[in-house]
Amino acid sequence: MKKKIISFILIGIFIFSSIAFADQEVSDVVVALGKDLTSEQRKEMLNFFGVDENIDIIEVTNKEEREYLGKFVDEKLLGTRAISSVYVEKLPKGEGITVKSNNITWVTNDMYRNALTTAGIEDAKIIVSSPVKVSGTAALTGVIKAFEDITGEKITKREKETASEEIAKTAMLGNEIGQEKAEELITNVKMYVVKNDIKSKGSIKKVAEEMSDELGIELTKEQMNQIVALMKNISKLNLDIDQIKGQLKDISGKIDKITEQNIEIRSILERILDSITRFFNRLFG
Repeated sequence: MKKKIISFILIGIFIFSSIAFADQEVSDVVVALGKDLTSEQRKEMLNFFGVDENIDIIEVTNKEEREYLGKFVDEKLLGTRAISSVYVEKLPKGEGITVKSNNITWVTNDMYRNALTTAGIEDAKIIVSSPVKVSGTAALTGVIKAFEDITGEKITKREKETASEEIAKTAMLGNEIGQEKAEELITNVKMYVVKNDIKSKGSIKKVAEEMSDELGIELTKEQMNQIVALMKNISKLNLDIDQIKGQLKDISGKIDKITEQNIEIRSILERILDSITRFFNRLFG
């Protein structure tokens, strides 16, 4: 009799533990749908992502989109509806970030990838899509929300805001100098600033000047100020260059070349003192 009772207790513990464990499991795939999709558009997005209503689904609102992008993006681009949607799959450690997109007109795949490394997102397969052509601004919020849902880890407000600022400023600069040039410039400056732990505005400006000259890009004063402000915020996140290279595997070699450059970033005062030292060395040497 005692053996039967013990058996029932053990079975009960096993069942309870199994249920508790199942409750703690986190899905490896989450789909974030724009809140303003029609029911037909919702089905279209799920079909495009190759999933159904049984998948873990969250929604992104225009209000959420505006929370982080509103201060950086033109009102016309944000609109009043959240349409763009994303499929986010957590990959094994070391796989890096991949992004594909459909019907997204303003934000490129590499803009998403670079901004996601700024937000600290790692090892994910991301597909961004919309039933109609849209700017794609809501998708960044969707990726961040989905990644938090998958991992159970919160991305800080500063990380979200800086990632949003990066996407917005890169895209807006792309409108003025071309998408490819804007992406390359922002990436080059960011990688150099992160690798060399550059934090002062003057030094960041010097890096941006050198990088833009090297790429044959002429920046206006306002464009330069926008880049410096962005990089100043990025420098506060204490990002790791090796971690970024691990996420952007296809350009890791290029990142090495960028960060190995020797850019003169000393302050004006340091350069004046250096000139005075050289003068006295020549005078008395």
